[in-house]
Amino acid sequence: MSDTSHGTGGLTFDKTKRSWPSELNVLLALIIIIVIFEILGQVLPYMNDQSFLFDTRDRFDSIFNEARLKIIILQVAIIGIIALGVSQVIITGGIDLSSGPLVAATAMIAMSFGQTELVNGFANPKALFGPWAMDLPVLVPIVIGLSFGAMIGAINGTFVAYFKIPPFIATLGMFLICRGIALWWSSGNPISFPTAQFHAIGGGMMPVVWFLSLAVIFHIIMRYTVYGKHTYAIGSNEEAARMSGINVKRHKIMVYMIAAMLAAFAGIVLSAKASTAQAGMGEFYELFAIAMAVIGGISLSGGRGSIIGTVLGAMVLGVIRSGFTYIKLDGSYQLMAMGGIIIAAVILDQYRQRNKA
Repeated sequence: MSDTSHGTGGLTFDKTKRSWPSELNVLLALIIIIVIFEILGQVLPYMNDQSFLFDTRDRFDSIFNEARLKIIILQVAIIGIIALGVSQVIITGGIDLSSGPLVAATAMIAMSFGQTELVNGFANPKALFGPWAMDLPVLVPIVIGLSFGAMIGAINGTFVAYFKIPPFIATLGMFLICRGIALWWSSGNPISFPTAQFHAIGGGMMPVVWFLSLAVIFHIIMRYTVYGKHTYAIGSNEEAARMSGINVKRHKIMVYMIAAMLAAFAGIVLSAKASTAQAGMGEFYELFAIAMAVIGGISLSGGRGSIIGTVLGAMVLGVIRSGFTYIKLDGSYQLMAMGGIIIAAVILDQYRQRNKA
C-alpha cells in the first residue's frame, strides 16, 4: 500500500516526512539546557551542590528559586518585545538590524517628554526642555516614541520595498542613523527623573506583562488574520504572493513599521524601568532579538516560524545567559559562547530547510 495520499491539486503528502511542531523541539531543548545546568551545579566542585532553578534551602513556600526565575524572565522581556517584531520581518524574508539603536533613540526622545519638573523640591537637574515639556500625561511620551518608531519603520520599509535596497544594507544604515540620533538628542548626556506614571510603565514585572501580552496579541494576528497570512505568503514566495493580488510593497512597509514600533516601545519600557535614558542603551539588542527568533524556529529564508517559537527562543536564550552567570563563566567567554550559539542556530535553520526541500 502506498504511503502517500492525494491532496489539493493532485499534490501528494508523504506521511514519512510528517514531523511534530518545531516549537516542541525548542521546548525540548529548553528542558535539556536546564537539566545540563542543574547537573553542572552538582558536579562542578566550586558550585557546592547548588541548584540552578530549584530552592534547596529548608523552606516550604516554593520549590523554585524565585529570584533567579524573575531575573531570567525580566532579562529577556524587553529584548523579547523587539524579537516579536523582528520575527515578522524575518518571516517576510527580510532582516532588521536597526532595532537596537532604535531602542536607544526612542528612550532618549520619550524620556525627554516624560520627565518630572521637580526632584526633591528642586528643579530637575537633567531636564532637557523647559517646563512646557515637564509633568506631561504619560500618553504624550508614549505616542511620541511610537510615532518616531513608526517613522523609522516606514523609512526602512520604503527603502526595501520601493528602492529594492537589500534589507541588510537598508537597516544597517538606519542602525547608524538611530545611534547618531541617540547621541545627538541630548549631546550624549543621560536624561533622567521621569514622572511616577512614566516609571510605572517599566516598574516591577511590567516588562514581562508587556512581553507576554504582546506575544499573545501577535500570535493571534499572525495565525488568524489576513495580515499574518500575507506575511507568510510573501516570505514563502514573494512573486506568487504578488500574482495572487497581495500588495507586497505596502505590506512590507507595514511589517517594518510594526517591528520598529515594537522596538520603540521596548525603548520606552527600558527607559521607564531604569528611570533614565542613555545613548548607549540597546547595544547588541538587535542581534539577541534575531537569535531569539532563529532559535525559536523562525526561518531566515522566510515563510516559516511562529510567535510561540520566538517566545520559547527568548526563554532558551535567557536560561543560557543566566546559566552562564550561575556557573560563574567569565564575561568574555559568555560573549564567545553566545556567538557560537547564534551561529549554531543559523546552521540548524539551514539544515531544517534542506530537509524540507
